[in-house]
Amino acid sequence: MKNIEKNLNLVRQQIKQAAQKYGRNSEEVTLLAVSKRKPVEDIAHAYACGQRDFGENYLQEAQHKMAALSELDICWHFIGAIQSNKTKPLATDFNWVHCIDRFKIARRLSEQRPDGMPPLNLCIQVNIDAEPSKAGIKLDEVPKLANDISSLPRVRLRGLMAIPAPQDDFESQRKSFSLLADMLAQINQQGLDCDTLSMGMSHDMPAAIAEGATLVRIGTAIFGERL
Repeated sequence: MKNIEKNLNLVRQQIKQAAQKYGRNSEEVTLLAVSKRKPVEDIAHAYACGQRDFGENYLQEAQHKMAALSELDICWHFIGAIQSNKTKPLATDFNWVHCIDRFKIARRLSEQRPDGMPPLNLCIQVNIDAEPSKAGIKLDEVPKLANDISSLPRVRLRGLMAIPAPQDDFESQRKSFSLLADMLAQINQQGLDCDTLSMGMSHDMPAAIAEGATLVRIGTAIFGERL
């Protein structure tokens, strides 16, 4: 358990250092702790260390954790694949959904978001390197989907997310992230008001921050390897 506090502090320091190096304010970068396949106790410990945003990939697992930690003021992010017949619990239980790649999904989330709740924050998933095996829409498909989603009530399009192809070279990592950043600027020039670039994980976080990431998704570096 002590490692979680140590790891969190280390990741926060890495965010701060990367932000300073590339002329950014570290407070503009939200740390999303990816807690999939980790026990409730680990999340509670990270929360006690000041972490508030947690990302889950599997709905049933997430619902169990939400019930167990219902007294904590956690901001829950869904970052897994979305089945169209299981959108209702995403609409009612989460604060953010990161993997939107179809208007149908966004529309269902809008329809199923309860009245009286704040708008559900959405990010479009972009297959930034056009990998055949990876989810997400093509880069040139983003403007239309973004405009369509922006017309929906009870959801708010916050921005874009991506998981680039693995690259060991820092400049190659930056190149992929810069494509996503450029697209965010493009859709905002068309009248949208998006503020989120959900990009960067344990192995490529500095490159993502260099290119404008506002939310980094870190799991292993905080909680250790998953079983």
